[in-house]
Amino acid sequence: MSDKIEAQKKAGAVFLETNKSVEGVVELPVGIQYLVLKEGTGALPDVNDTVKAHYKGTLLDGKEFDNSFKRGQPFSAPLKALIKGWQIALPMMKEGSHWRLWIPSELAYGDRGAGSDIPGGATLIFEVELLEIVK
Repeated sequence: MSDKIEAQKKAGAVFLETNKSVEGVVELPVGIQYLVLKEGTGALPDVNDTVKAHYKGTLLDGKEFDNSFKRGQPFSAPLKALIKGWQIALPMMKEGSHWRLWIPSELAYGDRGAGSDIPGGATLIFEVELLEIVK
């Protein structure tokens, strides 16, 4: 494993250790952390559902790698086609919810990263607004 990946993982672990003590932040046993920005009132998706959502993804240093809010174009995808962290967190979100998620690298893109914007080993921050469960 490269030094860069190791450094990313270490930075993520240090960040998450501090972040979990922030008021309102909940840590799941798997290491995902979340903060409810707005609680929805709709149904809860199942991992076999297709979801329609808006999201913004950033690295720990604040660098944004994607933002559907800015594009004004939410995405729809089968939940089981998304990263593991989303497969775990989204079934806890009711339709209409807006959460901030902190996802450790092993539940995101792992050591391989994604494209040129997401380095291997990176802990990712997502702001997710679950718009609807697509029937």
